[in-house]
Amino acid sequence: MGRVDPAMSREGVALAQKAQCMLFRKVSRQKRKASVKKEPGAAPFSYEHPPDVGSGSLVLQGDAYDLAAQLTPSTIDLIVTSPPCWGLRTYGLNHNWQVIREWKALGKTPDETPPYDWYRRTGGVLGLEPTPDWYVHHLSEIFGRLLKALKPGGSLWVNLGDTYFARWSSIRDRGRQGLGDNPRIRRRMPMGGYRQEKQLLLIPARFAIHMQENGWILRNDVIWYKPNAVPRPEGDRLRLTHEHLFHFVLKPKEGRAKYYYDADKAELGCADVITCNVTPGQNGHSATFPEELVLPRIESSCPPGGVVLDPFCGTGRALYLALATGRKAIGFDLIPGYCDASREAIAAR
Repeated sequence: MGRVDPAMSREGVALAQKAQCMLFRKVSRQKRKASVKKEPGAAPFSYEHPPDVGSGSLVLQGDAYDLAAQLTPSTIDLIVTSPPCWGLRTYGLNHNWQVIREWKALGKTPDETPPYDWYRRTGGVLGLEPTPDWYVHHLSEIFGRLLKALKPGGSLWVNLGDTYFARWSSIRDRGRQGLGDNPRIRRRMPMGGYRQEKQLLLIPARFAIHMQENGWILRNDVIWYKPNAVPRPEGDRLRLTHEHLFHFVLKPKEGRAKYYYDADKAELGCADVITCNVTPGQNGHSATFPEELVLPRIESSCPPGGVVLDPFCGTGRALYLALATGRKAIGFDLIPGYCDASREAIAAR
């Protein structure tokens, strides 16, 4: 179902939306099952032992929240990643669209954020939280779990895009917003406070501030300008043609933060605005890291021979580039199909 027919009654709209949600969830479950592939002879990952990257690379399937606890403390030089954005795609995962009702049943309000572990155990998927604040808290919570794995001189680079609030939001299974005829679901969002129709939500800024409040030091807010951004039909605002790349480092116990950084390996002129086209999707992933964007992050923020981690590795672009430049690479992803694609990209290099 695309747009809601104005002639329908409220009851009719509600029934139609409920039917659509049920159908979408059924299709998502089927796709998720179909995407799971077992590698013959591959040993299952053991949570009793930390990941071994001695061979140069390692890709693990699972939630970064869990896998973070398996990393040996102070062994990662660089975390560089592009996590799922808020409210855009399901990536074929089965999400509990009634999670906010279950939260309210506990006597809570939408303005109170549940712990990420409760949220996911109740069927919630990262990026599909009912409010931006839930998403910001959950994402920050996951990076908090990864903090211990970073070396004292390590860095964290996070790519995030923004979005607008709509009472009835449009969420796709996969694909870029505004392109193709990918199936979508429309869900009703809780309004209130800054959550108003047509509001630019400033999610990247909210995330960066929340990370600062949790003890991270923000060194740069790099603007990624996308000349080939998808055209949009709105005629009452400018196009959203940029995303953010935040550079965080660890807060020292005393004094000023010290960390590895080679400015000669960054973009020419070391400017904090980067022009780079969006690259086509790969292996079912619609948000593949452009090489021109991620390569300078790796070479400037990770020493040769160091270890790069992408906890939302997708099809493995960051992992491939880390290995190609003489670093080691670890990747996590929740979706088995993306883990397979990452392993294939690494094997083909």
